[in-house]
Amino acid sequence: MQVTVDHLGAVQFEIKTRGHRIASDQPVEAGGFDEGMTPPELMLASLGSCAAYYAAQYLRKKRLAKEGTTVAVSADKVKDPETHLTRLDNFSIDIKSPIPLSPEHESGMREAVHHCLIHNTLLQPPKIDIQIA
Repeated sequence: MQVTVDHLGAVQFEIKTRGHRIASDQPVEAGGFDEGMTPPELMLASLGSCAAYYAAQYLRKKRLAKEGTTVAVSADKVKDPETHLTRLDNFSIDIKSPIPLSPEHESGMREAVHHCLIHNTLLQPPKIDIQIA
């Protein structure tokens, strides 16, 4: 799996993979043009779309619904008092099913969402290697 990120100027970037392109930018008050999501918003979008995929797959597999699932993801920006590094914490995934769910199906959907690759990656700190050419 790989994406390429090209700096377009100012604080704008183009993210490319498999023939797809999306923009990343900053809000105007942060020196950007607000023409794309910020990197933290893209991270929340990644987690949300992954969770939505598994939730919708569960509903489809159980023949409960074919569409209409909505997922909202939020997180807090926090600063570590020791390192003074800012990061995201306290993630919350809010799944709205298009139909009422029994406790059994609610539990099943929760279990299905726990299979999300992004969710599981965030639960275990990944190894990150930085190379500069």
